Amino acid sequence: MSTERSSAVVDFSGEEFPVPPDGKLTIGRDGDLAIDDNPYLHRRFLELAFHNEMLWLSNVGTSTAVTLSDSDGLLQSWLSPGARLPIVFPKTLIWFTAGPTTYELEVALSQAPFVPSSDVDPSGGDTTSGRVTFTPEQRLMVIALAEDILRHGNRRSGAIPASAAVAERLGWTTTKLNRKLDNVCEKLSRLGVRGLVTQGDQAANNRRARLVEYALASRLVTSADLQWLDALDAERALRSAQESAG
Repeated sequence: MSTERSSAVVDFSGEEFPVPPDGKLTIGRDGDLAIDDNPYLHRRFLELAFHNEMLWLSNVGTSTAVTLSDSDGLLQSWLSPGARLPIVFPKTLIWFTAGPTTYELEVALSQAPFVPSSDVDPSGGDTTSGRVTFTPEQRLMVIALAEDILRHGNRRSGAIPASAAVAERLGWTTTKLNRKLDNVCEKLSRLGVRGLVTQGDQAANNRRARLVEYALASRLVTSADLQWLDALDAERALRSAQESAG
């Protein structure tokens, strides 16, 4: 076993921020890692620090939860305000939403205690997440919700569109979009995904953001899936050209 002390680096938008070995790295509007001047973002939101040779992530905000995943999307966690958890994988991805913007960070940890298995069996047809199967239209809706983030890539930020904008993007009515969104959120909630439906006194105030965070963390959608939206655009352009020629 190596006796080398572990180190950690946070990547945001291609810029790296090391976690001090005997201090802490703060993340927020006014943190060591200053995200941006987003009024919906806490001045100090997250803290990363080593304790007893383990790296811990603390949510020191008061209203915003955080979604975490290993690099293969096999394990996900939801970190509520006031909670903390250890970072144990070589690479951990973090997503959180403030106002209309979702942010993505990556934490790279040397001497990680655990290495997740990446032995995943891909399959065609309908998309399955855990025990839940999504129809092509349900999956297309999730891709459209995450489109801006997927197109930015590289541990950056992106906007989550309003339901009406997604409906227009897909050529649906808002009623159809909301019905699909209801179905997907209810399916995932039955699987145990939190924050998608109102439970007790916990209202699902921003279920679109929570759905996008979960979809990114679980690899339900990736940048490769943008081809389906590109195909939709190409089909519309062809139809418009044909109508103009006719």
